[in-house]
Amino acid sequence: MSESQFKKLENSTVLVTGGAGFIGSNLCEKLVDLDVNVICLDNFATGHKYNLDKIIDRPNFTLIEGDIRDLETCKNACSGVDFILHEAALGSVPRSLKDPITSNDVNVSGFLNMLVAAKESGVKRFVYAASSSTYGDSEALPKVEDKIGKPLSPYAITKYVNELYADIFKDAYDLDTIGLRYFNVFGRKQDPNGAYAAVIPKFVMQFMQHESPVINGDGTYSRDFTYIDNVVQMNLLAITSENEAALNEVYNTAVGDRTNLLELTELLKKYLSEYDSEIAKVEIKHGPNRAGDIPHSLASVDKAKKLLKYQPTHNIQEGLEEAVDWYWHNLK
Repeated sequence: MSESQFKKLENSTVLVTGGAGFIGSNLCEKLVDLDVNVICLDNFATGHKYNLDKIIDRPNFTLIEGDIRDLETCKNACSGVDFILHEAALGSVPRSLKDPITSNDVNVSGFLNMLVAAKESGVKRFVYAASSSTYGDSEALPKVEDKIGKPLSPYAITKYVNELYADIFKDAYDLDTIGLRYFNVFGRKQDPNGAYAAVIPKFVMQFMQHESPVINGDGTYSRDFTYIDNVVQMNLLAITSENEAALNEVYNTAVGDRTNLLELTELLKKYLSEYDSEIAKVEIKHGPNRAGDIPHSLASVDKAKKLLKYQPTHNIQEGLEEAVDWYWHNLK
């Protein structure tokens, strides 16, 4: 990925919703470093202000505290914006099963608010975080964009509805959109705390405290774990691509490889043991499978490579090494 292609972003303004979250804050930092004018919209429901510490005082960064469930807030944030990276959402399958109404309010109504605001503000392109959960009960591997199954959770339904709304806004209002179906993103700034923490930061924190992580099921469930730098690359390609055929599509955002949970925990133990040898002795425990979980997830990234010129820079091992180093030096 040559950064020369991002020259078109100079003097442009990019709005990142959910910009204080894990993925959003990484996007904000990258864009600020590229001298893009960045607006971050976040209500701090799941994001954190400290994720923005490096850029909060930069002259080309603006923070708006607000909620995408409020249409006027969305309209104000979109004023004068060229591109939108829509990351704001309530993630987590278990959270959506416990409280489907709030997940729908944020992920569907909030998404629709942003589309309306983008349309009325004349935004050039709307890139949004879609989800691998959209593949639902489809057992086909690898996952290809045009073959999905029945959603298995309220969260999955909300993310699929996002894709349907994006299609309508292109057809009805000529708003160009690109959806990125994220596959188990991990890396720096991912929060290890809370009831709905993702598996990698949660396990890292437990290992660092010499606590036994609990694998849901027998550990053979597998995922296409995707390092944050690959996701940042996909977002930048999505807002800078000049290939008309690449617009108004959805893309798997992944590596194209899968790792099961037993393999994942062994890799984490290996890399963390380089900092603390006692971690190698920590045992792994097992619990019941989680409701709504799919057994296996593996993405085809051929479409992204062909149309967006995507080239993942980190596989699971390279990503975990960098992530573990970040966690060790930032969470101890």
